[in-house]
Amino acid sequence: MATTAAQPLITVLGASGLLGTAITRELADRPVRLRLVGRRPTSVPPDPRAEVEVRALDLTAEGALASAVEGADAVIHLVAHMGRASTWRVAAVDPVAEQVNLGLVHRLLDAVRASRPARPPVLLFAGSASQVGRSSSPLVDGSEQDEPLTAYDQQKLAAERIIEAATAEGLVRGSTLRLATLYSQGVDPTSLDRGVVATMMRRAFAGEPLTMWHDGTVKRDLLCVDDTARAFVAALNRADAVAGGRWLVGTGQATSVAELFTMISKVVARRTGRPPVPVASVPPPEHSMPTDQLDFVLDPAAFQKVSGWSARVPLMEGLESAADAIARESA
Repeated sequence: MATTAAQPLITVLGASGLLGTAITRELADRPVRLRLVGRRPTSVPPDPRAEVEVRALDLTAEGALASAVEGADAVIHLVAHMGRASTWRVAAVDPVAEQVNLGLVHRLLDAVRASRPARPPVLLFAGSASQVGRSSSPLVDGSEQDEPLTAYDQQKLAAERIIEAATAEGLVRGSTLRLATLYSQGVDPTSLDRGVVATMMRRAFAGEPLTMWHDGTVKRDLLCVDDTARAFVAALNRADAVAGGRWLVGTGQATSVAELFTMISKVVARRTGRPPVPVASVPPPEHSMPTDQLDFVLDPAAFQKVSGWSARVPLMEGLESAADAIARESA
């Protein structure tokens, strides 16, 4: 997989998604070669400094994964199975989910092993804060024992462990970035159709109530996707230092769901001139998960120390920006 060209080749798997689009914006301004792989064509910034190749592929097809990572010096693996529309929720017996969330990691490592690169490529894997399961501490710091509660988190943890073993073997220089709850501030308008913040903000613009599946006290760590993209670039810059680790990437700031939805309601009201839409509790739907009732707030200190990264976008600033972007759509 190692390239002989002067500019390194970085393959982004899942490049057309929320995070992939943000990472593309970050990397497009670097003197690299970018191979952007997704089910849909990826949005590329105008006049990129990078040499960009876009591939629309079904990575589960025979040979597609090996082709996507061929010659890559670094692979950023963001692909996750969508069990329902715009959500990662999957059933425990969903064979497609396991093939995507776990099987693609096996195929990726098989492709590296078959190509016998002179230098192990960098592999950055997008994990999830919820992989830890229940935590006795209000701030997850990485010392907890992982006890994932959902099929998605179990598959993510299994993939993470496979990457750790391959790193110990010397096959790749792999690491996992376990991510807090992502939201978009609307730098790319296509990102405003993804995630709970965007969903609730559009409901508020439509004058609909914002509904919670609990009493609103559940806490989340809200991380702007643009800050997350910078975290992946920071990990690339310190690839050898982060290799073999599982790193928590978040703000360390707890926001309850009730607080978040109330903020969204007020931010939107300032743009519509209407009263803030109500925030209400409703019974959880059938597809709700145990993790929906748990707090997930991450301590990013270890990753900050090794990479120099820190979150820059305050939550209110990000919400204001997202609301402005949605308001411009209908202007």
